[in-house]
Amino acid sequence: MLGMKRNIYAAFLFLMCVPAIHAQAFYPDEAETDSVVENIADTLDVQPCTDPEVVVRKGARGIVVVDSGYTVRAMSTFSGAPVYGGNYAAAINRYRREFNDSVRIYSMVVPIAIAYYEPEDSPIRTIDQARAIDVIYDNLDGDVVPVDIYDALWDHAGEPIYARTDHHWAPLGAYYAAEEFCRIAGLPFLQLNYYEPRVVHDWVGTMARFSRDASVRRHPEEFVYYVPQGVDYTTTYITYRLGKKQRVIGENPPKEGEFFVHYNDGSVAAYSTFMGGDARTVKVQTGVPNGRKLMIIKDSFGNALTSFLFASVEEIHVVDFRYFNRNIKEYAAQNGITDIMFVNNISHAYTPSTAVGLTRMLDR
Repeated sequence: MLGMKRNIYAAFLFLMCVPAIHAQAFYPDEAETDSVVENIADTLDVQPCTDPEVVVRKGARGIVVVDSGYTVRAMSTFSGAPVYGGNYAAAINRYRREFNDSVRIYSMVVPIAIAYYEPEDSPIRTIDQARAIDVIYDNLDGDVVPVDIYDALWDHAGEPIYARTDHHWAPLGAYYAAEEFCRIAGLPFLQLNYYEPRVVHDWVGTMARFSRDASVRRHPEEFVYYVPQGVDYTTTYITYRLGKKQRVIGENPPKEGEFFVHYNDGSVAAYSTFMGGDARTVKVQTGVPNGRKLMIIKDSFGNALTSFLFASVEEIHVVDFRYFNRNIKEYAAQNGITDIMFVNNISHAYTPSTAVGLTRMLDR
């Protein structure tokens, strides 16, 4: 399944970080995998790349900072154990069994930035995400459709498809992912020239705080998002009330509002432009009369994807598995859902609690 355009060097890193490949060693336990990555990184805090102007260093939380002096990119490493990819696939397979054949099930696993922007001679190792994504897709039931966006993003890696100072992808990356989904799902797709670009200047995202690296804060970027033109849509929110540890303690009645929230220049919250954040279930009604009603079950990476589908389906329902507190089958039946797509970044997909959270929504 791996395409020729994928990062062959990253595949070499995967082999270096995982014990010798045989039937059992391909699935090491979490402690074993994490210790390999951490041991390598701990001995290599600051090292130059081949280019003498570029320095790669490790910030707090093991974040990789690539610093040319003119631009800085901060990236999380990936060290998920393959067994958890299998668990994530198993959770999605259960959705396939629980829903009838009238509901199409899709899975989109979003790579994180280091898959495309790690310097080839970086001393801080990270496991190959292309291979890890294939572990999930290879374990999906045959009726679940994988939306493999790794190569689609690779084709545009020279464009600003990931944030430099934040852990999310950029809206442009979400655009190319949405295009690939529509191609696979047989849906119409609105090209980028039908969107109005809007900019939040001097944005420094979450990586300044996560990495504790001062150079990240000194190198802001532009947050560019895209508002569709000539497209009718209405957005309705169910907003959750949160208590300690971000646990849902209640919800507000449905209320119409704006999908896009514009933040002032310099705001660290610019990625919350889409729907104002995660602690909501959102319904978007469009003017597309094709009978397709899509439910996106997601983490925060799914937020930026949603607005690129307003011209593709009749309705979009956005559900964050961390906050949704109803039975997902009942919700889908009440809203006539025809398509379900799981959109989670690879680190979330390989976190055990994600599979648990997805399954819990079926059991409420």
